[in-house]
Formats: sequence, C-alpha cells, structure tokens
Amino acid sequence: MVITIRRPEVRNALHRDAHLELDAAWSRFEASDDAWVAILTGEGDKAFCAGSDLKEAHQDSSSAHYWMTLKPGGFGGLTERFGMVKPVIAAVNGYALGGGFELALACDIIVAAEHARFALPEPRVGVMASDGGVHRIVRQLPLKVGMGMLLTGRQLAASEAYAWGLVNEVVAANNLMDAAHRWADEVLMCAPLSVRASKQAAMAGLGLPLADAINRRYDELLRWAAAEDTREGPRSFVEKRKPSWQGR
Repeated sequence: MVITIRRPEVRNALHRDAHLELDAAWSRFEASDDAWVAILTGEGDKAFCAGSDLKEAHQDSSSAHYWMTLKPGGFGGLTERFGMVKPVIAAVNGYALGGGFELALACDIIVAAEHARFALPEPRVGVMASDGGVHRIVRQLPLKVGMGMLLTGRQLAASEAYAWGLVNEVVAANNLMDAAHRWADEVLMCAPLSVRASKQAAMAGLGLPLADAINRRYDELLRWAAAEDTREGPRSFVEKRKPSWQGR
C-alpha cells in the first residue's frame, strides 16, 4: 500500500482532516490481508511533511485544542500506533519537519531524496516534539546528536542522516519511489509472518535486558510458529524453488 500526503500547497502539513484520513488509512492497512508492506510519502518534491498546519491551529481554537490532546494513532495516525507489526517504509521527498520527522521516525525503513532535510524545530515556535520525536530521536541517533537537534531545532541533511544511520539509503529525487518500491519488494521476498514476528520482537524487546527480550512471549512469534508459511519456507528450499507465501 502506498499512502501519500497530498497537501503540497502547505508542504504537506497536516490539518485535522488530513490527520483523520491518515489514521483511517493506517487502520485499513492493518486490517487488509492483502497489504503486507506500506510506503509513506508526500506529494511533490518540496516536502515529505512539514508537521502540523500551524496556521489552521492558530485560526481555529478548537483545532489547536485537538492537536494538544492524545490522538488514537498519534500524529498522522502513526506515531502512537505501537501495535502495528506490518513494516512501513518512509520515502522522504523533501523537508521532514516537526511532526513530519516524527512520522519518518515512526517508520521502519527510511529512503531519502538527496535534498531531503530532517528537523524537530518545535522549540523555535514554543512547543515540543511531543508525538514521539523527543523519545525516538535519542533512540535512533547518538545521544549528543539527537539532543543537539532537540535543543536547537537544527536541520540534518540527508547525507548526514545516512552517515548517522538514521536513513537506510539516499537517492536522486527522481529515483526515490523506485528505491522505496525496491525495498518493499525485498521485504515481500520474505515470509510476511516472519517479518511481522521479527518487527514485534525487535521493537517490544528494545528496552529490555537481553535475556528478558529473548525469553519474552510474543504473539506474532506464536502465530509464525504455527503458520503454513513456516513449513513452506524449508520445503521450498529443499525442492529448490521460490517459496509461495500465503501470509498464514
């Protein structure tokens, strides 16, 4: 599934309706048996997502109050969707600022165009990256690098983000979606239940001591262990053929 933020006139910043549409899209992705991996991107070549539409929030007090409250799936329907085990790839086609950067941080893989830039500039307008940014950035970057971004709002170029391991690949802008689809195709070469079990175990065990993480009971691991695909993999290897994954 490809999910595209289409508000290029405001650098794909999210207002209330856009947030609700994204939240519904992620719910459809989770519920669909036919959708095994998602790509998130923004329309145009200027911005992936510039965060919240602050002009709307300033003009509409009810909207401003809405953005300050806890949302079902978090910003853009994704940043607090902690139980989602299907993989998500961010194709960052320009500025990923504030909530837009938080969306990218919530994805499993990031592919960035060469001109992409990342930042959490919230303190510069009197707010903070409260949709997961303050926590994810110091987990996904070295502490001093992450804190430097949090406390100054400075931007990180795509090449810097790649050097620090925040981005998986940097490509020319006109190759961005091809690269994102290539990553998705590589995910689809793997058994979907194996992928989901791996994601759940890796993320749920991230903050645990190693022994606890290894010995913890994971629901997706149990599903994988009982799946037909778990038998199909070794069988196809022995028969020297490409496996036919069913997702069950």
